[in-house]
Amino acid sequence: MDNDFHDITVTVNGISYNKRVESRMLLSDFLRHELGLAGTHVGCEHGVCGACTIQLDGEPVRACLMLAVQANGRAIATIEGLAGPDGAYHPLQQAMHDHHGLQCGYCTPGVLMTMTAFLDEHPAPSEQEAREALSGNLCRCTGYQHIVDAVLDAADKMRG
Repeated sequence: MDNDFHDITVTVNGISYNKRVESRMLLSDFLRHELGLAGTHVGCEHGVCGACTIQLDGEPVRACLMLAVQANGRAIATIEGLAGPDGAYHPLQQAMHDHHGLQCGYCTPGVLMTMTAFLDEHPAPSEQEAREALSGNLCRCTGYQHIVDAVLDAADKMRG
């Protein structure tokens, strides 16, 4: 039943992969099970919680709502590729640490992939803009204030 499989080529965190995938394999499952990139979490599997957010060609998308075959020929960034090549944290990762925005950590990869894309387009966000950008990512811990503080601090540091 080769008709149910497709050959795809994707670039993930700068590395090119050629894989044969089942037609209905979710992108989140492809990343986690085929590439071993388990940092992309799966929460609701309905695109509501944002835990599975990755960047597709620089835009945040829900990996649980997309098929792996739809990513053919595209560039994907996951949480594993966010730190620098020397292992140094991205400024938002460092700010999340500094402002205690990590909490339990389950939502953190999705938050980081959403908000780094947001900061690329909005280098000087207001608190309200940061909260609106964050509204698609659910955190079940203690709330969003520490995350918002981290986003605003990272924006300041990224502007220099």
